[in-house]
Amino acid sequence: MKNKTVVFAGGGTGGHIYPGLAVADSLREIFDGKIIWIGSSAGMDRNLVEKSGICDKFVGIPSGKLRRYFSLKNISDIFKIIAGCIASFFILLKLKPALLFSKGGFVSVPPCFAAKLLHIPVYTHECDFSPGLATKLNSRFATKILLTYEQTAAFLSESAKKKVIVTGNPVRSVFYTANAKDGLDFLGIEKTGKPVLFVLGGSGGAKQINNIVLENLEWLTEHYIVVHQTGISAENSMVQTEQNSLVERLKAEKKYLPFQFIYNEMPSVQACCDVIFSRAGANTLWEAIATEKPLVLLPLAGSGTRGDQVENAAFLEKQGAAIVIKNGRGESVAAKAALEKLLDNDTRAQYSAAIKKLKGKEQASKVIAQIIFNNIIKQD
Repeated sequence: MKNKTVVFAGGGTGGHIYPGLAVADSLREIFDGKIIWIGSSAGMDRNLVEKSGICDKFVGIPSGKLRRYFSLKNISDIFKIIAGCIASFFILLKLKPALLFSKGGFVSVPPCFAAKLLHIPVYTHECDFSPGLATKLNSRFATKILLTYEQTAAFLSESAKKKVIVTGNPVRSVFYTANAKDGLDFLGIEKTGKPVLFVLGGSGGAKQINNIVLENLEWLTEHYIVVHQTGISAENSMVQTEQNSLVERLKAEKKYLPFQFIYNEMPSVQACCDVIFSRAGANTLWEAIATEKPLVLLPLAGSGTRGDQVENAAFLEKQGAAIVIKNGRGESVAAKAALEKLLDNDTRAQYSAAIKKLKGKEQASKVIAQIIFNNIIKQD
């Protein structure tokens, strides 16, 4: 190969970084060149990418956000975006990569724009059911637009639709090979007559879900062994309830197992559980899909979100792969009813079968890595 460098761009949240790293890891299996990551010079991007050990180098650029509502930050962020475009141009001019792969987030827009100016092929991936603003912008610069769902193409322009490849959403390969026994060993429990419920609120936790667990804790632990990722922030980690006698008793009895955050053991924990109760972020959903677990979803909704989780959850519900709790009133009662329904073995099997259909036969990270590799070969 003449050019042995591929640039990855994206960041701002783990939701944009972890899937990109999954693709980079799969690319490593078939590509012996350099993988460089361009991300935000501020925030978590550098730490997550460098900690993974997958990429050869991380390069930070100024990053701004284009908000769909009025904010004075939009003014200052315009200058950050311009600075990011200039920095990206000279970084890519020096690297001369064979291809740029974007996993989204606003930090990915300047590198995609600069790559277009430099005639570097751009491949961009959208993980949610409907494309975010960054993907809509990047699609103008893209050679190919990779989508998780076939139906997402309906949100794109006619010219953009011609660039679409449906790949699924990339997650770490280990989710496809995770061992349930390893999960049970990590948790220090044995498989009994009770199913294992895994409650997820993301790495930052979800106060709404945490409160639902607390309100129903006695009932939940009567019917399930409850594994609960509470979140790492003080507000959501339920520190205030640590001294609660009920919580302490249930923890001692191994009926309730709270963790602030699980990463390395996450695949094996999901493999050993029977039901997952979570938000509806794209990565959380596809990690559950990879392990074929029935889902109860309470999507993040309201003014602080563009509604992507609501759309993701609605799609899975339509496919018969999840029970979705509507935001409004009565979420706690609805969650209990959904989890009571999934106590039935046959019902859980039906939901798992629907999820298996969504999963497909190939890992998305490997599919995308092969697409990238094939494009590099064509350039030789």
